[in-house]
Formats: sequence, structure tokens, C-alpha cells
Amino acid sequence: MDNAFVRACGLAAVALAAAACTSTGPEPLDPDLAPRGTVRTTAEPTRQDLTNKVSLTGTVTMNPVFGIASPVAGQVRYLVVPETTGTPTRPTRFATVWDQGKPNNVDVPAGATFGGRLVDDRATVTAGMPIASARHAGYGIVADINGEQAYRIADAARGTVQAQIKNGPGPFACALLGTIAALPPGTVPAPPPRDVPDPADVPDPADVQVPPDDAPPASSSEPTGLRLVCTAPADVRLINGATATLELVTATALDALVVPIEAVAGGQGRGKVDVVGPDGAKQTRDVELGLTDGRVVEIRSGLTGDETLAVPGPDLPPAADR
Repeated sequence: MDNAFVRACGLAAVALAAAACTSTGPEPLDPDLAPRGTVRTTAEPTRQDLTNKVSLTGTVTMNPVFGIASPVAGQVRYLVVPETTGTPTRPTRFATVWDQGKPNNVDVPAGATFGGRLVDDRATVTAGMPIASARHAGYGIVADINGEQAYRIADAARGTVQAQIKNGPGPFACALLGTIAALPPGTVPAPPPRDVPDPADVPDPADVQVPPDDAPPASSSEPTGLRLVCTAPADVRLINGATATLELVTATALDALVVPIEAVAGGQGRGKVDVVGPDGAKQTRDVELGLTDGRVVEIRSGLTGDETLAVPGPDLPPAADR
């Protein structure tokens, strides 16, 4: 009697389990799944001080060549630069850039010598355009720059540079020289005409060696790649060829409105973000971008700071087929 009762109960349990497996009723929702398009991660704008830094690898170099840029847009008129016999202790004037009838003098800084012209005399130039090369007398730190870094540090002259010599002195302030633009070969202007020589002193043309037409000028500045040149304080001991690290602070924003970079689509000053409303709906909004440190990016306009943003940011539409 007892065994029959147990078997009956077992069969009933199996039947109930089978009925449960074949039930056609509604399945319970998985709490880990949400309807398509539901925002699961959000971020809110915050405020903080933001600094834009660029790190470069440089080399200690003797007598490095650097560029001197035009201070204004206008017409450049070169002066005759006398040949120097030593290191100038005062600035050397080499050109004047005329802008709306007003002259703007351009000098080679003290401690450097004039290298060569980079544009033709009376050429029209723009502000910040290299118009001459110069050679620093002594040690400098030269860092080569690639095209992607050039725009990030275009305003480095208004920032600060810290240098650290590998296994050597540092960090110390490194003073920037000239412009970061790449310099083409520069030629030294021809000397002023001298008095007419006595015919008896004129050499026989057959004895004069004429250089070929494509030969470089006797005095010229060598071309450079895109580079940055800075000088260390006088009390810092440098060794030619030593490796150095340069850190440039190109810009600083105080109390800036920032958001995570993952919440922004776009770059180079313009971007888009998805603003999440109280009902969870997203609205794409255009924003103006500023500085970034790789983690957050400055929002200069387009947000008030009270919004909630979707992370990741919006997907930019693909480019139209030609």
C-alpha cells in the first residue's frame, strides 16, 4: 500500500513538471534585458580646471637652427646684415615688415646669428609665417614634431615648456626659440657692391671657378623638418646628443565645463552629444569643444551643465557615396 502511494505521487510530480515545461502562457521578462534604444549609461557635465599638455622626445644639439616668424601680415623688406665675427650680445635687426604704412622691425635674438632669408625681398607674408632662419650659439634641445602634433602645439609659444634630461638634470624651464614651422633652405643676402676694382686686379676669367646653377649658396641655412627648439638655463649642464623629454603646456582653462570624451562624437572644435530627457528619450545636440586631457573634453557652448548625457555619444552618419 505504501509503495503504491509513493509511485502515484512520483507520477503526479512528473506530470506536473511536463505540464510546466509545455505551458503556452506568457514567459517572465528577463530583468537584465531592456527594450531596444533604452539608455543604460549616462553622465553629467562637471566643472574642473583643465590643462592641455603635449609630451615630446628631444635631443641636446649644438648650435641648432630655428625659425623667426613675421609679427604681422604685410610686405617684408630685408636689411643688409653684416657678417659677424663672434656671438652677438644684442639683437640683430634683419628685416622690417610693413603693415598699412607702419614698419614692424624683426630681429634675431641676442646669442644667435642670422642664418638666411626664407622668402623673397618685398614678398607679402602672413603673421606667424617664418621669414628667416637663425642659428643659436651653444646648446639647445631640439624635438622633431609630426604633422598630427603640429596643430596641437601651434600656440606653444604662449605656453610653458618643462624639460628633463634622461639620467640627467631636470625638470627645468626651457625657453622656446622661434617658430615650430619647418624651414626650407635659406640664403644669405648678397653683400653690397664694392668700389670698382682696378682692371689690373681683375683675375683672368679662365682662372675663375663658376659653381653650377643648381649648387647651394656658399652661406645658407640647412632645411629642417618640423621642429621645436628651446634653451636651458645657464646653470644646467648639457651634453651633446643626450636624450630629453619636453612637456608643453599649450593652454589652460579654469573652471571649465567638461564631459567624458566617450559622450562626445566629433572633434576639432565641433561635436555632438545625446541629451537624455526625463522620459529616457534622446535628443542630439551640437556643442563647441575646447581643451581635452584624454579623459574629459571642455564644452565651450551648447550645454548649460544641468543635462544628462548618454554614453556612448551619438553615431555620426556615414559619408555619402559619390
